[in-house]
Amino acid sequence: MYAALERKIALMMPRLNEKQLRQYLGSEAEALGRGGVALIARISGKSRNTIVAGMKENKSGENTINGIRKAGGGRKSIKEKYPDIAKDIESIVCGATFGNPEKPLSYTTKSTRKIQQILQEKEYEIGHDAVGDILKDLGYSLQLNQKMLQVGEEHPDRDEQFRFINNEAKRFLDACVPVIAVDAKKKANIGNFKNNGITYRKKNTPVKVLDHDFPIKGLGKVTSYGVYDIGRNEGFVNLGVSSDTSEFAVESISRWWLALGRNTYPKTKRIYINCDGGGSNGSRNRLFKFQLQQFANQSSLDVHVSHFPPGTSKWNKVEHRMFCYITSHWRGQPLISVETVIQLIGSTTTTTGLKIICVKDDTVYEIGKKVSDEEFAAINIQTANILPTWNYIIAPC
Repeated sequence: MYAALERKIALMMPRLNEKQLRQYLGSEAEALGRGGVALIARISGKSRNTIVAGMKENKSGENTINGIRKAGGGRKSIKEKYPDIAKDIESIVCGATFGNPEKPLSYTTKSTRKIQQILQEKEYEIGHDAVGDILKDLGYSLQLNQKMLQVGEEHPDRDEQFRFINNEAKRFLDACVPVIAVDAKKKANIGNFKNNGITYRKKNTPVKVLDHDFPIKGLGKVTSYGVYDIGRNEGFVNLGVSSDTSEFAVESISRWWLALGRNTYPKTKRIYINCDGGGSNGSRNRLFKFQLQQFANQSSLDVHVSHFPPGTSKWNKVEHRMFCYITSHWRGQPLISVETVIQLIGSTTTTTGLKIICVKDDTVYEIGKKVSDEEFAAINIQTANILPTWNYIIAPC
């Protein structure tokens, strides 16, 4: 039903003048009943006030064409009136400034009305609906906000750990020490499969894909392990064709260091890693710590590590500063080969200057590899005084 309505509105909008358009949209909203104004506003991109005005004109029987504005008439758009509005909203939402974040981790959400209030305190004249539109343009959505919510009860040490990560990250960034956020994106099937999302194509020429999602022998799946440099807004993806293991995770960090890190930070003796609390880079994963020891030995770096509390992985910067843009960039495009994935990831950019390098990892990583008690005891690890399970340093032996 809504798809047909969207097509109908898209067909009619270019054919009507301003007054005819608002009256037409008003009639469609009237026909829908409750919630019609909001739906038509979303589909058409017009404000609710415009649609309500059309409904009132329809009821009054006003059908003349007098009072139509000339092209370019009317009030300036919010972005024309306030050129920096998007940047200011972004700084309010994520608690960071571009290039040099003051708060590398943001862990409180704000409603559009709260953002509106903050902007009004800065002497902006803007409504909460306009705030919502700009957030959508910046890549934020209600779905993403919902994923941020804690499932079940919050961990009692959650806020304390967030404060610790914020303070440590800012301290390292101020000292020009690399701060990286790492994580693995879920596996993706390689082949001519449906990829969620839509993209522009010639009319009536949709991409035809397979009618099933079963992996194809010989093509398999890929796992993207991301390393996001918070201070430089740069990303690195190690594209694995094997399993997401701790060896794969640390190898990805090592490849980032060899390809980018050591040249970008030639004088650093330390590195700060933010990662999730579970999975291949989990806080209780012995193999992850063992592999980090090998990395510390090879790079001669003190490796500082902080893990996010349970249920808060979506606050990881690599998720909403890199992976979300990769997903948006390849939406609607079948991942027909590993080379296609590499090209799509490597060509992902944003208006804030994000750049990503993607490399292929052909190594086959063994599942279920164990670390003996002797090997684990040999790790040169020092735990922090605050929440030592989640915060520690591994130094070269």
